Amino acid sequence: MSAPLAESAANEALVQFLYRAPIGLVQALPDGEITLINPMSAQLLMPLAPDGNLSNLFDVLSPVAPTLRALASANPASGGVVCDGLRLTVPAGGPGQVTRTLALSLTWLDGHTLMACLSDVSHAVQQEQQRLASQWHDATHTDGLTGLPNRLVVQERIAQALARHRADANWHFAVLFINIDRFNQVNLGHGTAVGDQLLCHIARRLNAAVRPSDAVGRAGAPGGTAARLGGDEFVVLLEALPDVAAVHGIAQRLTDALSRPYAEGGHVLHLGVSLGVVVDACGADDADMVLQDASIAMREAKHAGGARHELFNPAMKARATYRGMVEAELRQALREGELFVVYQPIVGLATPGPVGVEALVRWRHPQRGLVPPLAFIEVAEQCGLIGALGAFVLDEACRQFMHWRQALGALAPGLLSVNLSRAQLSDAALVQQVQHTLQRHGMPAALLQLEVTESLAAQDSEVRLHLQALKALGLTLALDDFGTGYSSLSSLHQLPVDVVKIDRSFVSQLETSAHHRVLVDATVRVARSLGMRTVAEGIETPGQADALQTLQCDKGQGYLFGRPMAGDSIGPWLQQWAAARAEAGRSACHAACL
Repeated sequence: MSAPLAESAANEALVQFLYRAPIGLVQALPDGEITLINPMSAQLLMPLAPDGNLSNLFDVLSPVAPTLRALASANPASGGVVCDGLRLTVPAGGPGQVTRTLALSLTWLDGHTLMACLSDVSHAVQQEQQRLASQWHDATHTDGLTGLPNRLVVQERIAQALARHRADANWHFAVLFINIDRFNQVNLGHGTAVGDQLLCHIARRLNAAVRPSDAVGRAGAPGGTAARLGGDEFVVLLEALPDVAAVHGIAQRLTDALSRPYAEGGHVLHLGVSLGVVVDACGADDADMVLQDASIAMREAKHAGGARHELFNPAMKARATYRGMVEAELRQALREGELFVVYQPIVGLATPGPVGVEALVRWRHPQRGLVPPLAFIEVAEQCGLIGALGAFVLDEACRQFMHWRQALGALAPGLLSVNLSRAQLSDAALVQQVQHTLQRHGMPAALLQLEVTESLAAQDSEVRLHLQALKALGLTLALDDFGTGYSSLSSLHQLPVDVVKIDRSFVSQLETSAHHRVLVDATVRVARSLGMRTVAEGIETPGQADALQTLQCDKGQGYLFGRPMAGDSIGPWLQQWAAARAEAGRSACHAACL
């Protein structure tokens, strides 16, 4: 074949290739004038040129790439890549057609020619979008720490279970709301890293404890969900329960499994769990309400001591609503000065006479009047206000006590007793707070007595360290309500206290029950052998006072001697007592003279 024929054949082959290529190829001059375009390019670009004018590449692409002409001009005329894989969104060409995504590469072949390559990447873009959407869905539906499904999944599954139960009343489900008891102590005592490891361990143990026969699926499996809501809160959804009563056995099994010791961070951690259970929604309208009801039942389990489960009932919600109202009003009471302190006298029994006072908090509500302590103290403990409440009482009582010392002189009470709550005693800053309060009011530590219940004093070593640090300030510690908590006479020597307060439930039966009289006698004897003093609470009759005096109890308090009274009433009460004592002395002297 001659050279001209061979060249002609090569050109024909090139033209056939350009026209049959599965990608769009365009050749243009520097100003964008198209000198060569293959059918694929015309097909891809035609939606951008509804009038059919494909004479200038830059003009055609200006709606989707308005800066392309300037970008090409900025490149060296000697050659170079103008753009590579530039994504262009091409609108639909007509009814029923879809938007396309094109990839454009534009290159200088020489100083006088531009070559553009166009390809339809719509399918690849769609796949990428689906992949990203799937990743986003996984990220938004999975707890990042434990890998369990998260709150969003739980809400979706509960909503589905609600709909299924409404359609078929014989199809049952249950939601178990799980909270780890004392988890905050792990974070505070061992650090959040150990806490996170513990949460992962709990998640694994939860999955292992749930059985297929419980009708609960693992993460991602149909039919049920075990999930983490956040913090130390987990949820298990039981679906298609064969027997509603079976939920109690499952809840107990999960409680037992999650309460076994954990080895984390070189420590053996002992934690319980509290579970709240809702069966068949119990009247809830949506998933959020189901979770709220289960949470309320969980709190009831926690208030009952933890390491147990409670089945939700509407009365729980009524109590929770009331507690919420009291909490809001109590916060306002602290801000607005509605709280005040009253003082109940403590008297000596062997030698009758005032020896001190116990400070007690009261609440004067602007609408409901005087609110009894039983109506708000427990709520304050549950909602975290008891620390602020206790700090207020201590500060106000110390201020009042030092005022009495200045105003009454020798008649002033010789001791101030103030109660400590569980939250205060667990607070590492308590010792410093007490010390600052004493210093602020110029009160000697020896004149302050702090009362703790025996259930608190018998707790872990950390609490006992706080008690020892308080004693090191020079104050005294009293064991309140002795006989109603965890300790006993045999373990009394292990508690770092100076005074034992005998509970009113024993004192009230001294005149009628030999059994209670023996118990009080044993308490007084054991306390005295340990160098501790005793105080009897709730003395209301002279017979009770006489019996306690016979049993050699050191001090007492109760309505027989004086009810709790305002600070400005203590002075007159002390003066009356002093006057009565003086009159009794004169009468005794007169009788002796006769």
